[in-house]
Amino acid sequence: MKIINYKKRKSASERYEFLLGQGISDIYKIKAYQPGKPIEEVKREFELKNVIKLASNENPLGPSPKAVEAIRGYASKINFYPDGGSYYLKKALGEKLGVKENSIIFGNGSDEIVSLITRIFLQKGDEAIMGDPSFLMYKIDTQLSRANVASVPLKSFRLDLSEMSKAVGPKTKLIFISNPNNPTGTIITQDEVEHFLRDIPPRILAIFDEAYYEYVEDTNYPQSIDLLDGNSNIIILRTFSKIYGLAGLRVGYGVGSPEIIELLNKARPPFNVNSLAQAAALASLEDKDQVDRSKILVREGKEFLYSNLRRLKIFFIPTEANFILIKLGKKAKDVAAKLLKKGIIVRGMGAYNLPHYIRVTIGTKPQNEEFIKNLQTILSSRQEGFNNCH
Repeated sequence: MKIINYKKRKSASERYEFLLGQGISDIYKIKAYQPGKPIEEVKREFELKNVIKLASNENPLGPSPKAVEAIRGYASKINFYPDGGSYYLKKALGEKLGVKENSIIFGNGSDEIVSLITRIFLQKGDEAIMGDPSFLMYKIDTQLSRANVASVPLKSFRLDLSEMSKAVGPKTKLIFISNPNNPTGTIITQDEVEHFLRDIPPRILAIFDEAYYEYVEDTNYPQSIDLLDGNSNIIILRTFSKIYGLAGLRVGYGVGSPEIIELLNKARPPFNVNSLAQAAALASLEDKDQVDRSKILVREGKEFLYSNLRRLKIFFIPTEANFILIKLGKKAKDVAAKLLKKGIIVRGMGAYNLPHYIRVTIGTKPQNEEFIKNLQTILSSRQEGFNNCH
């Protein structure tokens, strides 16, 4: 049996020197995405029995009962590899959206498709434009491709498509548009999108990330699928993680021209969407009642939270998604930590360059009430009270 001499193990500086030799030190410096803490971790850390997670914009109603039943029905078949092309799911989704099946690609979550896009379309020295702040994976995946990030500040917490089109340069290859935008919950309109698509060169791929599409109620929201007919340089990303409640199974999709989808499929792993995810997603498409219940939950939750945040004189951004961006001033990080100790997980916004804010998922009525009750207790116990929240 070989005895390892740990005294001879390389130091951290020597290991980093190895990375320099591999030419990947730039990757080593990228800040990794930090997801919201899972419920079980918080229970262990603070010895809590009950924890409410309002950090990751999940559906508190859970998946469709039809999806759960589909998983049970398919569970005995997981010894077989999944359908690499997601045939039945693709067929059903194509019929629902009114697009051809060769215009659809599935991913292990829509963020996998973001990774596929940056891998294929970006090379070292290229550029991707995105809002600041917006979904962090756009920046991370761009950096992993050794390309440059061009961040365009939001205007009144909304993506500024006019400035984003003006930022286009000779090296620009991609523009990421999160609509509704994460973490602000704001949208851009049909007119803004149409003007934007006329302004940008056709060589640039515009990625419309619509993870929260189903929650939007504003009638000015773009009907992006309809834009595919006249624009071959766009792709639309959506997911089953949010309103369909399948975040734990990881299944999202992209819709674009057959040529773009064909390119993405060259980089897509052959079995990236597992069998249970396909079965659950297919069943979820058939359960309109669950989607409607989820919309009603968010609509009523928004009204409750808006009313109470106004009562507490706390500034927030009205949302078209299932989360709310809330300003708590310099105390935001401390308040989030205190809520965590009480078993309420919210998302601090430091990583999004919004250190004075938290993002809160709209939960069930009891969850929303518990959040407001604890937030009020924490703020009222502080000397500065509520007045510094806005």
